[in-house]
Amino acid sequence: MSTTEIVRCSWPSNELSIAYHDEEWGKPVSDDHRLFEMLTLEGAQAGLSWDTILKKRMGYRSAFANFDPLAVAQFGDHDVERLVLDPGIVRHRGKIESTVNNARRVLEILEDQGSFAGYIWSFVDGRPIQNNWSQLDQLPSQTPESERLSKDLLKRGFRFVGPTTCYAFMQAVGLVNDHTIDCFRHEANRLD
Repeated sequence: MSTTEIVRCSWPSNELSIAYHDEEWGKPVSDDHRLFEMLTLEGAQAGLSWDTILKKRMGYRSAFANFDPLAVAQFGDHDVERLVLDPGIVRHRGKIESTVNNARRVLEILEDQGSFAGYIWSFVDGRPIQNNWSQLDQLPSQTPESERLSKDLLKRGFRFVGPTTCYAFMQAVGLVNDHTIDCFRHEANRLD
């Protein structure tokens, strides 16, 4: 192996997923819009491959007002009907309706707590959980933290936020560092 070869987690399999892994996955996110985006995309991914969602990500940004929860919360039945026909996103009515619903729930959290990020990060006491997995098959599909997050989101009226979806969300936005220990991002994410 060359000393210049990058070692990364084994799951990225194409240019799009490699860029996502290297530049985004697991980096701590504190921006409310970005957190809403990732919660939406993780919910949309349920039953599909992450590559499908990555390919449609720009379509999602266009369809859902760049994930501005204030704008998306204003969407009505006409918007849902329009989006069901939009080939740039997953045209699943339930997932589209959940995005609108979840935007409204984000606004309630903003009203109540002032920050969606503050709310989300409270489930890990404000600091990323640092795991030390050597192989991908060691990663859990859910944890007590993702179960608590899921339960609280569901209680608040969010949809498509089961504990497995919540754990994938937590991994994506850096609440947990699940890069394998040999991956170049593992140590870098400790420092981000």
